[in-house]
Amino acid sequence: MRQRLQPLLLILTLTISLQSFGWGKTGHRVIGLIAERHLSKKALREIRNIMGNESIAYAGNWMDFIRSNPDYDYTHPWHYATIPDGMTYEEAGIPQEGDVIQTIERLFNELKTKNFSEEDELTALKFLIHLVEDIHQPLHVGNGQDLGGNDVKVKWFWQSSNLHRVWDSEMIDSDQLSYTELANEIDFPSSSQISDWQSDSVLDWAYESMAFRTQVYAFTQESNLGYLYMYDNWSIVEQRLLQAGVRLAGLLNEIYG
Repeated sequence: MRQRLQPLLLILTLTISLQSFGWGKTGHRVIGLIAERHLSKKALREIRNIMGNESIAYAGNWMDFIRSNPDYDYTHPWHYATIPDGMTYEEAGIPQEGDVIQTIERLFNELKTKNFSEEDELTALKFLIHLVEDIHQPLHVGNGQDLGGNDVKVKWFWQSSNLHRVWDSEMIDSDQLSYTELANEIDFPSSSQISDWQSDSVLDWAYESMAFRTQVYAFTQESNLGYLYMYDNWSIVEQRLLQAGVRLAGLLNEIYG
């Protein structure tokens, strides 16, 4: 009996872990596909030389997959930043182990200068892809009180869930579109949007996520979230997916284009 339970416990552990980080698989793939579409020809060629047949859309989930490997435990704090309500990033204090803001900036500089410390180029590139995607999920800039919404228990269409999971995957999956279909629906930024979004700093991206906090938490705890919550927030999901793809492309074009 014990031998039968061990694989089940492993599956449950991995499931809980993956639900706590990043967008869900579909969200990461949407962002990666949008980014690929906005790369320069030179950047796309250089990235393919590094990644081989692996697409950016597929690589975006890699950093969540490796969470089951203890060799990568040091990367766990990189997925998020904490900025409490009413505070600036500097006032909140930069954690010694790093966070999503510091790590994006560091990886960008390392990839641009080819000055790698611990990661090789492929690993650093996969980290960068994932973290640019993560910081655009509003709850990856947490308030320091509820683990980025993981401790906020809700129901999603009458099924037990938490607020972080709703934003990671459940709203997106409820739309029942493939990642290519969803990317096709939202990938229409104007030239001015592309210019504006790509000129913003990483800290700007974090403050944008923080600015959505009031709307994200606009419900009573233990609420049964569903159609109304999705109606009120779906435009934010689409906006953040599109911004992440455009901005990721901007960084990669600067590094490799």
